Amino acid sequence: MNHQPLRDAERPGGTTASLGQLPDWDLSDLYAAPDAPELARDLAELETGCAGFAADYQGRLASLTPAEMLECIERYQRLDILGGRIMSYVGLRYYQNTIDAARAKQMSDLQAQITDMTAPLVFFGLEFNRIPEDVYQQMFSAPCGPSRYRPVFDRMRAMRPYQLSDELERFLHDNSVVGAAAWNRLFDETMAALTFDVDGETLGLEATLNLLTDHDRPRREAGARVLAQVFGENVKLFARIHNTLAKEKAVEDKWRKLPTPQFGRHLANHVEPEVVEALRNAVVAAYPRLSHRYYRLKARWLGLDRLQVWDRNAPLPTETPRTIGWDEARSTVLDAYAGFDPQLADLARPFFDKGWIDAGVKPGKAPGAFAHPTVTTVHPYVMLNYLGKPRDVMTLAHELGHGVHQRLAAAQGELLSSTPLTLAETASVFGEMLTFRALLDRTTDPGQRKALLAGKVEDMINTVVRQIAFYDFECRLHAARAEGELTPDDINALWMAVQHESLGDAFEFMPGYETFWTYVPHFVHSPFYVYAYAFGDGLVNALYAAYEDQPEGFQAKYFDMLRAGGSKHHSELLAPFGLNAADPSFWDKGLSMIEALIDELEQMEG
Repeated sequence: MNHQPLRDAERPGGTTASLGQLPDWDLSDLYAAPDAPELARDLAELETGCAGFAADYQGRLASLTPAEMLECIERYQRLDILGGRIMSYVGLRYYQNTIDAARAKQMSDLQAQITDMTAPLVFFGLEFNRIPEDVYQQMFSAPCGPSRYRPVFDRMRAMRPYQLSDELERFLHDNSVVGAAAWNRLFDETMAALTFDVDGETLGLEATLNLLTDHDRPRREAGARVLAQVFGENVKLFARIHNTLAKEKAVEDKWRKLPTPQFGRHLANHVEPEVVEALRNAVVAAYPRLSHRYYRLKARWLGLDRLQVWDRNAPLPTETPRTIGWDEARSTVLDAYAGFDPQLADLARPFFDKGWIDAGVKPGKAPGAFAHPTVTTVHPYVMLNYLGKPRDVMTLAHELGHGVHQRLAAAQGELLSSTPLTLAETASVFGEMLTFRALLDRTTDPGQRKALLAGKVEDMINTVVRQIAFYDFECRLHAARAEGELTPDDINALWMAVQHESLGDAFEFMPGYETFWTYVPHFVHSPFYVYAYAFGDGLVNALYAAYEDQPEGFQAKYFDMLRAGGSKHHSELLAPFGLNAADPSFWDKGLSMIEALIDELEQMEG
């Protein structure tokens, strides 16, 4: 049972002045308080439920009738909801303040208790995968049976060749709380506790990263240099975390006989390795046409021969600095959503009205942004670190896209609602695209239009080029770790190699930038997750082109795709739009949209 929030890529933010009243979470829809009697009740029910489930079904799965198997799966799903509800509540409280000892203790204690309580369920997947194929086919095709759950169990059975003995699987389950989960927590708490002294002001990670988008170049440089200093001071710890997690993964992969470090992620995402390879190759081949070309253009705009790392997300000189208050951000996104379809805005509105968003930057709060689906019987929650820049409005649009997707998919039930990561980014990136297009359509001033276009190109480069570079970095890191322990310098060198390749000759990299791999949470929490962003962006670009070509009936097909959750393969979901991600030219279509925006910017040069 994994109920970690869906973490999104690092996105720079804005100033703290004049933002208006920023919302906090109301977690009472999960539990009224950390000592609520309902939480203790659910914990007790989970313990007895798991033991009862094992007593009733262990050793019997292959002999169940289709109707009995349906009942068995639905009982398992109810237990999944119980555990997910508890962990969602304590996890969200923890992410609100990761340096609060009481919150950290409660999350750690309950994680350990639930790991112990759910140990009797480990047999389920293992025994299920031993059901003979003919019995499985018959069971899941019977009219009164569990046929609607088949996509879940087809994916589970894809793991059959890589399954260990029951005893080893139980050991891995029990050991998880002191393995990857413990290293994840060490990373989170270390990151949350880091402070950065910028011109006499003490800032956290989010606020310091935000300086990299400041209009004042010396201010951006000060932020970049203090980031490098603090990351450098802590690089040994982060190298230890990465070495340990990569080795732990290699050991488990070896026992499971997984062919590559990436293979488990592809299986979990229900995507073929060759599709990911086609995406990766298309993006890398496009580096010169996209990032290299754009950053040379940006250097000219900034009047520089070479860009420094603190210029990568710098606003254009013609862009007027302004802080966007929360109310304006809300109306901007909801209006853009409503312009596509009023139903989309209706699905997003409760996030603002019912305490489903935690927006402010606060001491100890986890960095970044995410949308956490919690469980299908409640609703998602969105976390932001809102600082008032245009990019923060896009982050809001992005996370609300996740939230709307999670709300629509919830009707599938707990087991079927979870969307593979490759498709989990679709609604979020589409929400950003709707917001961008709405802003562009109402912008008549050439300077503002140029700034908007440039901002969108940079977001796309950050989503596609940067994330594929991240993926290549991870691939190289895991390959190098297989040869032995990596020193911080070894990891730094891998990082710089992909930065040079992906960003191009427009950049001069300052000393210290080689440590910037340390703060990317995806490498720690979700190895090889990052290609999902590029997959989602490419897919959305192709989807949006289909919407522009043939808007009639598009909304209905789009909502059907989101409602499907994890019940269909990506090929089935894209077929109604005439799209096929297995076709190598599919990715070129998406990349050509970014290229067209850069073309437009070049034409505005005169």
